[in-house]
Amino acid sequence: MTLTEKQHLLTQITVFINNLAVDDENKAPNEPKINDKVELLTVKECAKEVSGLSECTVRQLVTQGKLPHIRSGAGKRGKILIPKAALLEYFGG
Repeated sequence: MTLTEKQHLLTQITVFINNLAVDDENKAPNEPKINDKVELLTVKECAKEVSGLSECTVRQLVTQGKLPHIRSGAGKRGKILIPKAALLEYFGG
């Protein structure tokens, strides 16, 4: 890569970053920002958070697609993590 190509690439990156900064300033206040923290709970923590809820029920809701989740780790054996806000919203609290 030549020096001219590197300078052109850096200029494009700078313009892109500046556009992102302007977009963040123009966002509506109720839109979530990238830096907002999301509290993730394990299946066991979800069961403790909502009284009367079992770990099995939490797993079923995840399998049915009723609760958003991510898996940490590899494959089907990865730990299930559920956003606390989604859990509370689903159960109305």
